[in-house]
Amino acid sequence: MYDFWEQRYREEGYAYGEKPNVFLKQVLDTMKPGKILLPAEGEGRNAIYAAINGWDVDAYDFSEKAIENAKDFASQHNVSINYSHNSHSDLDRYQQSYDAIGLIYAHVPNDIRQQFHQQLLSLLRPGGCFLMEAFNTKQLSNTSGGPPDIKMLYELGHIREDFESTCELKVIENVQEPLDEGKYHVGKADFIRLLAIKK
Repeated sequence: MYDFWEQRYREEGYAYGEKPNVFLKQVLDTMKPGKILLPAEGEGRNAIYAAINGWDVDAYDFSEKAIENAKDFASQHNVSINYSHNSHSDLDRYQQSYDAIGLIYAHVPNDIRQQFHQQLLSLLRPGGCFLMEAFNTKQLSNTSGGPPDIKMLYELGHIREDFESTCELKVIENVQEPLDEGKYHVGKADFIRLLAIKK
């Protein structure tokens, strides 16, 4: 899997574009800037947007090439992001201090999904915002990206179960609409949007 992502991020251009995810942008535009964590942030499109708008950004990815590209991207915009070469198994290195966590198409297998989400929530301060956009199981029939393995795709009910006991759910919905994010997220897509406030 590491080799797959290294190769993808070595291709010309930004794999998922230069613009931030639409949902993440909508949410951040309504918030007072604070400290945000962006797991599996790839080439940095969301991190750079957040930093430009005054956020203190921590991000991580396991692809060294993605981090290199993201740091170049940040320098083009004269912003700084704290981008670490980590994976989801390294969350114990982070402290509970975040005002927001943005999980944008950062899929994990369903057998560890709930544990992963709970670990992230433990890093969010009370009143903090957790936002997520991730493909649901209907995405298998589309050609607009995402894991080709149903074990890596999500069901709305399972996502609700992951968050409802510890958060107020402001948005939780299945969405079907076109994506236009670089060359690998293009066309009709089926995904889940979540906006949760930690109690």
